[in-house]
Amino acid sequence: MRAFLTSLAAAGAVLALTGAATAPRAATGTVVVFSTEFQPLDVYTDPSGCNQLPALAHVLANRTDGPVKVYGNPFCLGPSLTVQPGYGTHVPGGAGSFSA
Repeated sequence: MRAFLTSLAAAGAVLALTGAATAPRAATGTVVVFSTEFQPLDVYTDPSGCNQLPALAHVLANRTDGPVKVYGNPFCLGPSLTVQPGYGTHVPGGAGSFSA
């Protein structure tokens, strides 16, 4: 049992040193936000962290390889809606944000 615990601790130390267990992988691809017919699309390439949505944002399309969370505030805090890759959603313009 002692040998098992020692090898388990060593494996944990290796993971901690390499960052394999804790480093989140950045999303690859784009998040595209449609606001109005009179504005170009807002394109976020390989998004990371918290991104504030444009003032007139209307629809968000997740074209990344990972989920995107949409929030009703500009700080990526509190309840969120998860948008899976290849899907989209209506978004709150002006005060919303997203994180990938």
